[in-house]
Amino acid sequence: MSVVKINALAVPAEQREVLEARFGSRAGLVETADGFEWFELLRPLEGTDRYLVYTRWRDEQAFQAWMEGPMKEAHRGGGGEGGRPAATGSEVWSFEVAHQAAPKGA
Repeated sequence: MSVVKINALAVPAEQREVLEARFGSRAGLVETADGFEWFELLRPLEGTDRYLVYTRWRDEQAFQAWMEGPMKEAHRGGGGEGGRPAATGSEVWSFEVAHQAAPKGA
């Protein structure tokens, strides 16, 4: 079964637009990574300042290969064009897909 990695980013209100712009203009390398299955940037609506970066991978090995190769290179320098990171903190959560469903007919 697939694995899911969620990076919970603490983002101050004044940095939200910066974070979203950076993700919107990202190089797109993750989409071509071996074993990559899905990506979403989830914006908080209420009760938290945490954005969730959701990625799904074929297996742990595919994720680790991404972390040690293209992701490391993409994040070199820390803050993108603006210099400093938009997030003030980060925590990575790992899950294994136990059950899944898709819309009927999909």
